[in-house]
Amino acid sequence: MSLTWDKGTPPPEFNPTAGDWLRIVARGSVLAVVTFGCLAILLLVRLIERPLFGMKRPLTPYITQFVCRSAFVIMGMRHTTRGEIMQERGAIVANHASWLDIFALNARKRIYFVAKSEVAGWAGIGWLARATGTVFIRRDPRQAVTQKLLFAARLRAGHKLLFFPEGTSSDSLRVLAFKPTLFAAFFEDGLREIVHIQPVTVNYTAPEGEDADFYGWWGDMGFAPHLLKTLAARRPGAVEIVYHPAVAVADFPDRKALAGTMEEAVRGGLSAPTPDEA
Repeated sequence: MSLTWDKGTPPPEFNPTAGDWLRIVARGSVLAVVTFGCLAILLLVRLIERPLFGMKRPLTPYITQFVCRSAFVIMGMRHTTRGEIMQERGAIVANHASWLDIFALNARKRIYFVAKSEVAGWAGIGWLARATGTVFIRRDPRQAVTQKLLFAARLRAGHKLLFFPEGTSSDSLRVLAFKPTLFAAFFEDGLREIVHIQPVTVNYTAPEGEDADFYGWWGDMGFAPHLLKTLAARRPGAVEIVYHPAVAVADFPDRKALAGTMEEAVRGGLSAPTPDEA
């Protein structure tokens, strides 16, 4: 991930009331039981799944998907989708607004995220990411060849890898410039000819009476305060996932052309787009 994007204005401070704490405890406790209970089940199933199927995961992604769908029911957020999920082998690229994207994008489609290596060490999130098959990458040129081989192996195994080409999360109201370097792996010999990329837009609607950027997660925002604010929402908002038509990598001359087309498609699906800020 690149340097964290900052809006330039600090978000309003969250000072939970007694009612907020009741909602936080009620929703949070159920969410924790479902998430970590299913994580335990996933790890047990993986003990059988790994020796039998290796890199392929025919069973455990369904557990992840169940948790992600349940999360929105527990939080009271509406989750809807538009468009068709691609059937071809390949990857997905989407705008990145919040840690909630992980739940929102996994709720309908079984995917594997590509994340910066630091995420593996984050308390709670790191455990979940490792267990669900997240691909961790280092922005180190010396690791480029190894990482391309890893991407190739995962794609050939039928995994749908999901990238956030902005390289950082934002306030959910805009799409930042896509980084062409993240598309380089798709142009490797043997992959370019078979891989498709599907652009996806994640649209958030803030709870009634809250700022439009309520679900955005940017700058130096802490995970815990943002989670508490999300759980405390009196009238939770909504998230919509828009699936745009997939494209064949072979139809593009280079990574810059592909990145530009993907950025345009994702930005075009944003409900209330604002000028991008790289």
